[in-house]
Amino acid sequence: MTAVSLTDWAAVLSLGTGITAAASIPYHLFVDAEPDDFDPRRLLDTTAGGRLIVEIVRAKHTVRDALLTAAALVMLLTATPEATR
Repeated sequence: MTAVSLTDWAAVLSLGTGITAAASIPYHLFVDAEPDDFDPRRLLDTTAGGRLIVEIVRAKHTVRDALLTAAALVMLLTATPEATR
């Protein structure tokens, strides 16, 4: 029988913590939750809500630009040398 190392104990502890945290998410979301807690209009009425919308649009454009750049790079890398001249 082999001895259990410190790495094995750390892995078991990490796994147990992760499972417990994941299982507790629904509990923390829905205990004492009011329907108003899930209403996004309340957030958007604030200055922070306006800033949130700006950041969402900026992130959308950034992702779109990154995908276009990646697609162009894939096209260049997979093309034959004669096609890129």
